[in-house]
Amino acid sequence: MTNPPLVDLRHELHRRAELSGHERRTAAFVAEHLRASAPDGLVADLGGHGVAAVFAGAAPGPTLLVRADLDALPLPDRAAPGWASTTAGVSHRCGHDGHATMLLGLARALADRRPERGRVVLLFQPAEETGHGARTILADPAFAGIAPDRVLAVHNLPGFPLGTLVLREGPFASASCGLEIILTGVTSHAAEPERGLSPVPVAAELALQLPQLPAATVDSGPGGLVTVVGVDVGSDAFGVSPGTGRVLATLRTATDDQMAALRDAARRLAGDLAARSGIAWAIRWHEEFPGTANDANIVGHLTAAAERAGIPIRRPREPFRWSEDFGHFTARWPGALVGLGSGESQPPLHHPDYDFPDALLEPGVAFWRLAVDALLAD
Repeated sequence: MTNPPLVDLRHELHRRAELSGHERRTAAFVAEHLRASAPDGLVADLGGHGVAAVFAGAAPGPTLLVRADLDALPLPDRAAPGWASTTAGVSHRCGHDGHATMLLGLARALADRRPERGRVVLLFQPAEETGHGARTILADPAFAGIAPDRVLAVHNLPGFPLGTLVLREGPFASASCGLEIILTGVTSHAAEPERGLSPVPVAAELALQLPQLPAATVDSGPGGLVTVVGVDVGSDAFGVSPGTGRVLATLRTATDDQMAALRDAARRLAGDLAARSGIAWAIRWHEEFPGTANDANIVGHLTAAAERAGIPIRRPREPFRWSEDFGHFTARWPGALVGLGSGESQPPLHHPDYDFPDALLEPGVAFWRLAVDALLAD
């Protein structure tokens, strides 16, 4: 099998865009091209549609896991016709096609030159966007044989100069979770609302007060955010005063401890407002992401290696508000999630006009090679 240009691989992955948990064709394509690099081990169907390739060094040493993500988003595609998604309403609006391609490029580099010591595990993970993929990978018994000592992942970051390395110690990506508050009252005729128990006032108060919780909850710390993403009460039955409703919100904090405090505050608020109105209530949590915290020692090694190679470094003062389920890995092993600038004029992640810049592929592979050598030499 010949090695096609990385740009061609990225475009093919973009065409194959699949939602979280459905990455079957994407995983098969990745596995096919990994085999061409002759890894020392290949594990398929890991945690669902995950794929892992192992490249062993000549001497014993630590195992470094580097991870890319495979899934796409439920968003229509506006990519160039030559590589537009073939799945209607599904597209790579976060750059996972580029992340996977860079890791396939690293596989080629490792095929040409194995690490001097230790092992490199290239993990292609499903279902990052929903927060389930990392958990299913870690729970799969097959993962025990490739468990790492250190972990590393990269995310492209629009708004930073192309190829710039974005590093910070401690919290890098926020913890987040989806909150669903279910309200149950009693329907009545719209002409006699007093004979029922409408959840509308409680839903309205929740929509107003939930975003104020981070400022009122000292433990949620700076960077706490609650975004109301939906209010669902009643219908177009103009003769009926509603009896049920839901309020949906996303909670974000820099750390997991802060998230626990913010969740408790949201629970208390829902309970207090419902109790005052006699409304029954319940809470469900969705798409729970831990915070991703970077190990200072690993960030130090990456910094030194980047400086030696002349790679520009940016250090954000605050963690990013978006979330990554790579936090499940950094909670178990020393590791880091780092950013690679994908261009100052690049549309933001999840934007309709976003498309991973092909110009970042080669710099991304070069960074991966640099990082592997630096972290396995220690």
